[in-house]
Amino acid sequence: MDSIQERPVLGIWLRILSGVLFTGMLVCIKAVSDEVPVGQSVFFRSVFALLPIVVFLIVRHEFPGGLATRRPLGHALRSGLGAAAMFASFAAVALLPVAEATLLAQLTPVFMAVGGVLLLGEKFSFYRAGAIVLALAGMAVLVFPGLDPRAGGGQMTGYALGALSALLTAGALLTVRRISRTETAASIAFYFILVSALAGLATLPWGWAPLTPTEFGILVLSGLFGGAAHIAMTFALRYAEASRLAPFEYIALVWPVLADWLLFGLPISSGFILALPLMLSGVGLAALEGRRFKRPLQR
Repeated sequence: MDSIQERPVLGIWLRILSGVLFTGMLVCIKAVSDEVPVGQSVFFRSVFALLPIVVFLIVRHEFPGGLATRRPLGHALRSGLGAAAMFASFAAVALLPVAEATLLAQLTPVFMAVGGVLLLGEKFSFYRAGAIVLALAGMAVLVFPGLDPRAGGGQMTGYALGALSALLTAGALLTVRRISRTETAASIAFYFILVSALAGLATLPWGWAPLTPTEFGILVLSGLFGGAAHIAMTFALRYAEASRLAPFEYIALVWPVLADWLLFGLPISSGFILALPLMLSGVGLAALEGRRFKRPLQR
């Protein structure tokens, strides 16, 4: 197996690729959001994400052996939180520009920092306090224009759903931190997607939209993009340290801005421009704390 330190440049390029693929997934979801219910989108995204991931696991000789588990309840909790986060994320994308929905997803590491203190007994440090203050300030700057009654309720609902998605994702990742001591990455990814597909399928009685060939193709692409993004991120973390990849997390915000502008004709809002440095500074502090605690371990 390759050393984590051996191919950092490849890891960086794979992280950038995963950001492009993830944006492609959200663009697909937004493109059909006016006609396709959220649950239906979640189902198709999850089912077709299974294809590249199963192929990936077969190539790594982790299918089906890598799916064995000793913590089914841990998988159920992680997968349930992840599926709920996907529902909230897709609903937010339907109401907001892709760039703003992606920016709200950057709150996840800040929520993880809070959750680490409240749930895992980790120390509440200056870095975490600063990250929380900056992230909340950025959130306030982004949300404030939506408080104007003339802006409509959909925008405010989108912000709430985006923040909820980040909170649920943080809960899912904190669960991953606990169960990954005994469970494989293959099983964690597979069961999450399987549960998400079943959750999407459960919305069928509430009515799904008849799909045109174009809409069906877009939903298939959303799943393929999502599955490929997961694989690219997995290899990125294999070839480069997370701390080295952290600065390139911010490049991932370029693609949603371009998608809004070129594909949907949406301008960049002033709230987004003002919130961007605040939120990313908060995320940066959260990442800096991780590096601070890692150095003594390395020494």
